[in-house]
Amino acid sequence: MSNLPSFPDRTSTSHWQAAPQDGFPGSLGIELGSIEPGRVTGRMPVLGRHLSANGFLHAGAVVTLADTVSGAGCLASLPEGASGFTTIELKSNHLGTVREGAISAVATLVHGGRTTQVWDAIVSDEATGKAIAMFRCTQMVLYPRA
Repeated sequence: MSNLPSFPDRTSTSHWQAAPQDGFPGSLGIELGSIEPGRVTGRMPVLGRHLSANGFLHAGAVVTLADTVSGAGCLASLPEGASGFTTIELKSNHLGTVREGAISAVATLVHGGRTTQVWDAIVSDEATGKAIAMFRCTQMVLYPRA
């Protein structure tokens, strides 16, 4: 697990604001908002690159936002001694879409065990507050090998 970044303060918003910018979430313009154990917020502008061929917001972009806020929450909520996590299952239900503006997400911890965490996220149209997707993921908590 030597490739995992070090997080001296897992709830530091300024640290997390920069963290996703280097990877896939950053390429989509995802920004993290408040980060605290058990709850994380984030947003993503909806641009042409986020739309699928039919002109609607691509489901993968929505899932990436939800997974990013849930992952940040998992890291911020790791039990003592844990070194990281990996997603072992995710599910999404898409209820609507947007074609412009921005979407926002709120992820909340449903189960915070020693070996797994379960997170729910609601993704909404930022302008109207209307939910466009519901997301649930299960994370396996990782520990250093002895």
